[in-house]
Amino acid sequence: MKNILSLVFLLFFCPFIILAQVPKKPTSGDIYTSIQKLNFLGSILYIGAHPDDENTRLISYFANNSKAQTAYLSLTRGDGGQNLIGPEIRELLGVIRTQELLAARRIDGGQQFFTRANDFGYSKHPDETLKIWDKKEVLNDVVSVIRKFKPDVIVNRFNHRTPGTTHGHHTASAMLSVEAFNLASDKNYKTYLQNDVTWKPKHLFFNTSWWFYGSEEKFNKADKTNLLSLDIGTFYVNKGLSNSEIASLSRSQHQSQGFGSTGTRGSQVEYLELLKGDFPSNKNVFGGVDTTWSRIDGGEEIGKILNEVEKEFNFKNPTESIPELLKAYQLISELKDKHWRNIKLNEIKEIIAACAGLYMEAVATESNASPNSNVAVNIEAINRSLTKIVLNSVIILPEQKEIIGSVALLNNKDYKKKVSIYIPSEEKYTSPYWLLEKGSLGMYNVTNKSYIGLPETPHLINVKFNVKFGDVVIPFYREVVYKYTNPVKGEVYKPFEILPEISASFSEKVFIFANNNSQKIAIKVKSLKDNLEGKVSLCIPENWKVSPANYQFHIAQKGEEQRFNFEITPPVNQSEGLISPIIEVGNKIYTNELIEINYSHIPFQSVIMPSEAKVVRLNIQKKGQLIGYIQGAGDVIPTSLRQIGYTVVELKNRDITPEKLKNFDAVILGIRAYNTNDRAKFYQKYLHSYVRDGGTLIVQYNTNRRLKVDEVAPYSLKLSKDRVTNENAEVNFLIPSHEILNYPNKITKDDFRGWVQERGLYFPNEWDSHFKALLSMNDINESAKKGSLLVAKYGKGNFIYTGLSFFRELPAGVSGAYKLFANMISIGKSNNIQLNN
Repeated sequence: MKNILSLVFLLFFCPFIILAQVPKKPTSGDIYTSIQKLNFLGSILYIGAHPDDENTRLISYFANNSKAQTAYLSLTRGDGGQNLIGPEIRELLGVIRTQELLAARRIDGGQQFFTRANDFGYSKHPDETLKIWDKKEVLNDVVSVIRKFKPDVIVNRFNHRTPGTTHGHHTASAMLSVEAFNLASDKNYKTYLQNDVTWKPKHLFFNTSWWFYGSEEKFNKADKTNLLSLDIGTFYVNKGLSNSEIASLSRSQHQSQGFGSTGTRGSQVEYLELLKGDFPSNKNVFGGVDTTWSRIDGGEEIGKILNEVEKEFNFKNPTESIPELLKAYQLISELKDKHWRNIKLNEIKEIIAACAGLYMEAVATESNASPNSNVAVNIEAINRSLTKIVLNSVIILPEQKEIIGSVALLNNKDYKKKVSIYIPSEEKYTSPYWLLEKGSLGMYNVTNKSYIGLPETPHLINVKFNVKFGDVVIPFYREVVYKYTNPVKGEVYKPFEILPEISASFSEKVFIFANNNSQKIAIKVKSLKDNLEGKVSLCIPENWKVSPANYQFHIAQKGEEQRFNFEITPPVNQSEGLISPIIEVGNKIYTNELIEINYSHIPFQSVIMPSEAKVVRLNIQKKGQLIGYIQGAGDVIPTSLRQIGYTVVELKNRDITPEKLKNFDAVILGIRAYNTNDRAKFYQKYLHSYVRDGGTLIVQYNTNRRLKVDEVAPYSLKLSKDRVTNENAEVNFLIPSHEILNYPNKITKDDFRGWVQERGLYFPNEWDSHFKALLSMNDINESAKKGSLLVAKYGKGNFIYTGLSFFRELPAGVSGAYKLFANMISIGKSNNIQLNN
């Protein structure tokens, strides 16, 4: 247990261990920068609400210019946002955005922390946010990060004094930071930390700018006596990049949010408003803080040695620094200040390894393994210097098994050995820890308190290399990883993952039964062990029927999949519920699915979640059959429409021609299609001609920023930021007799029950008189929003613009959303109902 806790500590403070799939191979310039950082004993914590809220310019500046320990605390993982690169939403989007933040920090040099707060979607006021989040628990998380990271300076991204003027999460993050600043030093306030030691930061700032003042003119006229200005336009010679260029590369990692950024050069000023603490007399953010080795007992002698190492560093032969670095290492090992001792020990030993050209790696021959199994691991160590180095031992953690004894590492002679590692039966899965237990709308449930704050699950299968430099033995930890050779990309690293021996998943997340007929539903069973046998059955809701009761299976090879078809019969009346697989292997029962997330800009992710699908017996009618769908930012609405019997053709740009469009009963644009598709400005005229000739065009929500077209509709229509975030907000019918609300399905207020996360977003707030607004809704204490569903007759056809969040509701199996969408597709296809003018 002691070693596990030590590894968790390393993961909290040492970004080179977190996600260390691709090993660092530092240059002389990198080593020198690390020595400079070794000589700076100061830390700064930047606090915001979401991934992409952080000011990467400041994080890069503090990490690379000031050389400070720099971290970003994002209160959420961004689960409630939209996804511009794929279909993942909610929890899976949170996994992607977590990894995007880590990718950003690897570029700008910062570290990354989180709380247990769940991004439940847009919130209009911090009071609502803090109620849903559970303020007490999130505040405890913030205080815990402060006490653990011990920042000298805290910087808030948002203004805590303006509730209700921006995203409630934003304001809440600042309010919690202000409160936590005081509580962190309050000995009567207790956190979940085992070593719960108070800490008092020196300064609390707000990272203000003209944006918070409404205009540059107002900001230029504002009193700035309480503002600290920083020119962050530094050029880093050893990197060949300006600070802003690094910041842009970092921000561009937020690909799921479309935040690609172009680097700039030259002077740039950032402003920090002092909220708490004394104003720095020297106008330095660390003013009043001793950031030298003298700040800790026993540090002065270390400082003398390391300052000389920095001064005399030989870029052509870094090994000359090793003797003095070893002296400093031993002195650091004796420091009484555990916080700085642990941080600086991990920094200096990596510098020593880099100076010696010492490379150590542990690579598994398989990408994953299950508890109670063995895996082959290739151990490699090489000393590329004339320094006398001995590999004293190699130990597998956490089982403490010594696999290699004393071996001399001769200059440039590669030492390799293949060993077998046992994965204990009690070893925990490496899936995202915050998803292992069922949480609430606003909070993730984390039972292992030592993990709270960490960006991801610690990979505890590690290798400890005990390396002897002369008389000094230094332990180096390397995470076991997996790598392979890709014929196109070359060497590719992946995390080595601990996963369950078997999993099961459905082909879809929602199955719609539009009549009494039974459906065959397939379950995919995947084995991660050889020769696995057992039984699979299906748990179904009351009044539903399944046949057969179960299947016996035998899977011969690891990675093999088998599919089993169960025939599900719905009840006669409308009904809905969840189905889930039950897999029995020996005396163990498994009910989880394995979800893989694979994007080139983040490490491969395996996510274990409860395997379940929603079944809905829905009395639904529809008109029309063939649907053309033009994808935008990415959604799974085509799959949902196929569930109710439509034939959906997903159109490529080359398919959007008058000749092909005329064959469709309706054409639908996916979410943000006009924001993301550069070809939209060329094919839009064909879409409008299709409507004019009698077709139905449904355009789902876009934002008013970065539109690829001049207008989103054939008539004037102005997009806004209007949204209704309360998924239970009352919906009123403005034209009850309108065809869309009556044909072929009668829409009632009951059809707006059970919606998830929100009603809709980015509604138009102005439109041409040709449009008819069908619905009205609003959040509490707000005016009615009437732009969620607009219909206009255009030529012989119908144009529909909707900001309703069908992209969330249909995948969630919301019955009323299906009926309303079917009515939109069916408009104009009845001779008995006329469009209400």
